[in-house]
Amino acid sequence: MARHGGFTLPELITVMVVIGILSAVALPRMMDNRVLTGSVFRADVVSALRYAQKSAVSHRRLVCATFTTPTTVTLTIASANPAGACNTALSAPDGSPYKSKDASIQASGYPAGGVLYFQTVGTITSDGAGTTVFSGNIAVTGQAAPVRVDGATGYVE
Repeated sequence: MARHGGFTLPELITVMVVIGILSAVALPRMMDNRVLTGSVFRADVVSALRYAQKSAVSHRRLVCATFTTPTTVTLTIASANPAGACNTALSAPDGSPYKSKDASIQASGYPAGGVLYFQTVGTITSDGAGTTVFSGNIAVTGQAAPVRVDGATGYVE
């Protein structure tokens, strides 16, 4: 009697069970990009804060980083020096107003009112007058490492 090539029924069932388990467990993890999105948003927040600090020193103007919602950071600059308020949108390197936004990721830990003030000497404060230095951590959803802000030196990591 000649043997015909092919798969047996138990082999086919085993393969279907393995495919089912992979699709139920591995596929949702592969499709969830919140970790990647959180990492990108964290890097964007760090970039925005560093850009604000460098702009304040180089322009010798007050620069404000405003967390308008937990998902959005915008940068504004004072139109004159000295000034107690930021009243002009700060342009990004490409010329558009600087704005970082991701609706699925949130930041927390910034000062009450949601504004960080970057003084002309490079320090970061939680008030426009520059009297209250802000040092702390800004947490980003899904990220173990917070954004660290040292207001006395203007260092953002």
